[in-house]
Amino acid sequence: MKLPGSAAQPARKELLIFGSPMIEEDEIQEVVATLRSGWLSTGPKVARFEALFRDYTGAPHALGLHSCTAALHLALLAVGIEPGDEVIAPAMTFCATANVIVHAGARPVLVDADRVSLNCTAAAIEAAITDKTKAIIPVHMAGRPCAMDEIMALARHHNLLVIEDAAHATESVCQGEKIGAIADATCFSFYVTKNLVTGEGGMLTTPHETWAETIRMMGLHGMSKDAWKRYSAEGFKHYQVMAPGYKYNMMDLQAAIGLHQLPRLPKYLQRREAIWRQYDEAFATLPVILPAPVRAGDVHARHLYTLLLDLDALSVDRDHIMQALYEANIGTGIHFLGLHLHPYYQQTYNYKASDFPSATWISERTLSLPLSARLTDEDVADVIEAVSYVLTHYRR
Repeated sequence: MKLPGSAAQPARKELLIFGSPMIEEDEIQEVVATLRSGWLSTGPKVARFEALFRDYTGAPHALGLHSCTAALHLALLAVGIEPGDEVIAPAMTFCATANVIVHAGARPVLVDADRVSLNCTAAAIEAAITDKTKAIIPVHMAGRPCAMDEIMALARHHNLLVIEDAAHATESVCQGEKIGAIADATCFSFYVTKNLVTGEGGMLTTPHETWAETIRMMGLHGMSKDAWKRYSAEGFKHYQVMAPGYKYNMMDLQAAIGLHQLPRLPKYLQRREAIWRQYDEAFATLPVILPAPVRAGDVHARHLYTLLLDLDALSVDRDHIMQALYEANIGTGIHFLGLHLHPYYQQTYNYKASDFPSATWISERTLSLPLSARLTDEDVADVIEAVSYVLTHYRR
């Protein structure tokens, strides 16, 4: 094992890339068939993928879009978020969650994370509600579902809308209810590192037919709903521009991959759960905090296996540990640095590290390890060996 100042060699000859997707032959052949069909953009395969996703989540409406970010943005517009409104979001999330609130003209109001679940809580949300609050965006960190039963009860009590950021949570279930069929809108990511991969891509689910129609229209330049059919076998269709929309539509090339990824989700989840158990057992005595157990009645999507380093028991910081693992050819990730620690949010909203102490604490300690159905037993053994060696080496 290679470490700074050590003559030992890396455990692996090649870098184990963090977040490498599992792509099988069926997806490749479906993409090839799509290329040969001549219909590459929004078309029949997007419609099929949307139908499959409706069935999977139990949501009345599912709309394929170019990204989860696009879905979040359109959801805010469809529910009527305007300048002067406030939208509550967690400090511990990827920047897209709050960026879209800014794009909608509203103010992102951040709340602190729970140090055990890494999620925002109903209590933290309630403390941030003002007379300007219009919506809440809970984020299911790493695939662990937020307590949506509590958050939805709070939202209904205060007459607030709930838009879930489920970028990590395609397989997640909260108290027996599927994520995607609980809130006013739910936004999923199919980015290349996610559990269901389409390269780029996302999906929005909602029970509200009017919102679904608005989102579909706004996602394709604001054109009338039959616009994508204007070059189909049904013959030319005139379209009308109903609003100044966006280019957020999903392509058939993306849906071609998703059509085969979606039915494999249970198999892939089972593999990640097996890796998760190996990690838990291997790291139990190291200077780390393991991911917390899952609440009874919930299903964790197992998107990220995130350690929290016990910095008091280590002689170096998280970034040093990450570099040492990289030098051992193990790729890792950081999920995330809290939004309040980034220059834009500090300078624009005067956020400080001390405003959200738990999110700051997590940001300094979090380290995500490779977790993918693509990992071989040898890959998993390499991760365990490298993490165990590095953390033992730097233990005080």
